[in-house]
Amino acid sequence: MHAWLCTTPTGVETLNWTELPTPSPGPGQVLLEVKAASLNFPDLLIVQNKYQIKPPLPFVPGSEYAGVVRAVGEGVKQLQVGQHVACLSGTGGFATHTLAPAALCMPLPAGFPFVDAAAFIMTYATSHHALLDRGQLKAGETVLVLGAAGGVGTAAIQIAKAAGARVIAAASTEEKCALCKAQGADATINYSQGDLREAIKAATDGKGPDVIYDPVGGDFAEPAFRSIAWRGRYLVIGFASGPIPSLPLNLPLLKGASLVGVFWGDFAKREPQHNTAMMQELAQWYGQGRIKPVINRTMPMSELFAAYARMGSRQVQGKLVLVNE
Repeated sequence: MHAWLCTTPTGVETLNWTELPTPSPGPGQVLLEVKAASLNFPDLLIVQNKYQIKPPLPFVPGSEYAGVVRAVGEGVKQLQVGQHVACLSGTGGFATHTLAPAALCMPLPAGFPFVDAAAFIMTYATSHHALLDRGQLKAGETVLVLGAAGGVGTAAIQIAKAAGARVIAAASTEEKCALCKAQGADATINYSQGDLREAIKAATDGKGPDVIYDPVGGDFAEPAFRSIAWRGRYLVIGFASGPIPSLPLNLPLLKGASLVGVFWGDFAKREPQHNTAMMQELAQWYGQGRIKPVINRTMPMSELFAAYARMGSRQVQGKLVLVNE
């Protein structure tokens, strides 16, 4: 097998395409032949030693991937050799083969392509957990999605629309706003132009959004929170812009609003039954055509450096997926 090996987590340029012995799965593991792996923001942070999870060295990055089960370890009953699965394990995906925890593998229904499957779990699980569980989104409410043209943003648009909400999508260019409209957004805001608070006010007739979905952080957080509706819920997803904002705590008080943290990874570990039910619902929604990952492009696994460069320069709309040919 081959894998992009990280021996020194000081940046993407230190990764090396390395030949390694193909391992055998241990108890509770499966050996997967990786067909596709998506590139997510944590995959950049982890090779820069900036992610909250710091795997022991050396490691293979690639948090989310899909492939074929080639061997099963002791105690694995729910998966079989030849089965198609998707997995979000945090590492291991940027390779031709990987060992994956069987408990984290999502069996794929017939007709679920590997490319879509590799771009599915992180964004849709995060967005479903955020909007419907943590945000308690109801039909008829209004959602503001920041960073709406990215992977989690497009997933949030689709899930909010599936839940019967009105969606306002905020993105940084007119091209990205057009993509959001194509995913079902009812209105868009180009936050590179004009005042964000005034744009939100105009888009909500002065009421403000009931739920704000924020994977961006940075300078947009405070003006967005100041625009929230009474009893609004502000969902803290992540900080793709880099800086972690500091919000004055009088803002939740004045609006009777909630600042809600979203950490899907720990939710999945702490509440596995609820997570399994959620993933089953998402798979059903995919089969019904209610949700579908937005794939910016696919690239060969050998072009990982170029893929990282595209993501780092904010050229990616939706998800970028690497494939083994």
